[in-house]
Amino acid sequence: MTARTLYYAPGACSLAVHIALEEIGAPFETVRLDLARGDQRAPEYLSVNERGRVPALYEDGWVLTEASAILRHLTRAHPEARLSPEDPRQAAIADEWLGWLATGHQVAYAQVRRPERYAADETAFAAIRAKGADSFGDLCTMTEVRLSNGGWALGEPYSIVDPYLLVIWLWARGPAIGFPMEAMFPAWTAHARAMVARPAVRTVLDREGIALPV
Repeated sequence: MTARTLYYAPGACSLAVHIALEEIGAPFETVRLDLARGDQRAPEYLSVNERGRVPALYEDGWVLTEASAILRHLTRAHPEARLSPEDPRQAAIADEWLGWLATGHQVAYAQVRRPERYAADETAFAAIRAKGADSFGDLCTMTEVRLSNGGWALGEPYSIVDPYLLVIWLWARGPAIGFPMEAMFPAWTAHARAMVARPAVRTVLDREGIALPV
């Protein structure tokens, strides 16, 4: 492995880290995992991340997992990229966003996509999915309100929060949820379109084979 390697799955929360790395511009390599095929449970990957989840970031014999932790690490390792505010209160708000997306939106989405994580009884899966979809919808509505003034998540400047928001937007429009994003969440859709105007974002979406927001 090189000095820095990102293990990712297309469209997973690892996408936020992938975009941040591309924005930073420092050399890195990628290892693509097919979650449907079960690559995350292969011994080769479990030796990197015993939790069997993505993302994982390898750096010189050291591995860090969890998207929000990796994003924070990258901002500290590359302050020149200016992906986190210098003002401590603004930086705290960025951390608040990351925590909310990871523990709120991502968990609710997992209830829809992975109900087996929350119950062993398959007869409970439909109820888990339904509750997860309701919770996810409520969270998306709150996100729309927070973005209603336009601009990036923190207003200005662009930050590590913005790629994570794009991930959730993509999930919300995807087949598991299927929200009509422009009609339901116009401010968030404007944010997604602004993301696509960034060359690093377009590069990563193309690399992962993800359709651009339109």
